[in-house]
Amino acid sequence: MARLSIRIDLGEDARLGPGKVALLEQIAATGSISAAARAMGMSYKRAWDLVEEVNGMFDAPLVASQSGGRKGGGAALTALGADIVSHYRKVVTAAEAAAKPLLARIQKQVRT
Repeated sequence: MARLSIRIDLGEDARLGPGKVALLEQIAATGSISAAARAMGMSYKRAWDLVEEVNGMFDAPLVASQSGGRKGGGAALTALGADIVSHYRKVVTAAEAAAKPLLARIQKQVRT
C-alpha cells in the first residue's frame, strides 16, 4: 500500500524526518540514548550524532542528557522536544489524511 514519508526541511542543513523523530520517541520511551539506539538497531555513535544534530537545529535542545555515574546516566526529551515530536506527528497525520484518496489512485496503477 502506498504511504507517505514526511521530511521537513527547516533550513540548508536542518531536516526533521521519520528517523530522527523515531529516535526521539525511543529516547522518551527508554530514558536513554544507548537504549534507544539498541531498540532501533543503530550504533550509539550514530544516535548521539543525530541527537546533537537535532539539538543544534532549534533555539533550545530537544534532548537533555546526563552523564553516567553512581546512579547512571540517562536522557529525556525536553518540553520543546516533546512539543516538536507532537507537532511532527500532527503534520504526518494531516498529510496522510489529505493524500489518502490520491495515494489510493496511484496504488491502483501499481503493477502487482
